[in-house]
Amino acid sequence: MQDQARKGAAFRALHHRNRAFVIPNPWGRGSAHLLERAGFEALATTSAGYAFSRGLRDNRVGREGMLAHIRDIAQSTVLPVSADLENGFGDDPETVAQTLRLAAEAGAVGGSIEDATGDAQHPVYDFNLAVERVQAAVEAVRGLPFPFTLTARAENFIAGNPDLEDTLDRLCAYERAGADVLYAPGLSRREDIAGVLAAIGRPLNVLAGVKGMTLDLAAMSRLGVARVSIGSALARTAYGAAIAAISEMRDHGGFAFANDAPSHTTLDQMFD
Repeated sequence: MQDQARKGAAFRALHHRNRAFVIPNPWGRGSAHLLERAGFEALATTSAGYAFSRGLRDNRVGREGMLAHIRDIAQSTVLPVSADLENGFGDDPETVAQTLRLAAEAGAVGGSIEDATGDAQHPVYDFNLAVERVQAAVEAVRGLPFPFTLTARAENFIAGNPDLEDTLDRLCAYERAGADVLYAPGLSRREDIAGVLAAIGRPLNVLAGVKGMTLDLAAMSRLGVARVSIGSALARTAYGAAIAAISEMRDHGGFAFANDAPSHTTLDQMFD
């Protein structure tokens, strides 16, 4: 518990510096080790990246599987770990609260809750229910014996409803409900990010590694962004390289892809 308290305090402090930090998203122990070795200060799980590693679509792992993954990542690194908890694995606020407590038990010192429903006909929760879910999450983490950084996500822009006004209303309501960090994945335009920052008083997470995002870390720092995550981008990059290699073998009978791969010795040394 002392170690988790130390990590929780360190993770919270990262959000209150005068520059943005990158929180990359491993999808297994190996990628977590590489990111820790590279000098990053914290890690976040990725529901999509982990699902792909299991041969599943995103949002198909389920709560027990995701908690086991969070525990595995948290035990594999000395860094603070924030958990992608999807929509809390349930619609009702009580389930969301329970999911946060279970993630903390698994070793996470932060976690995010989405307002996405998973229903294509009704992609985001009604406003009042969405706020109640965040309130329940806040109450759950405030009862923990160590600092836990709660991120509340407004999913409009990646749920087919790029409504900036509604997104702002939701983020401001989540802030009033007590969320520590605010996040609207899919925001990519400088003016939209600046508008959100002007409206809120809590740290903002921005998703990079997606099409349409041209701002780099320095530019986002100048705007006032606190944290930059990359979601499934690293996992997708790795799978992209594998897909290209598979195509080369299947379609052309070639193996040149191996020339760019790290050597067996290099990886052995990294994972020693």
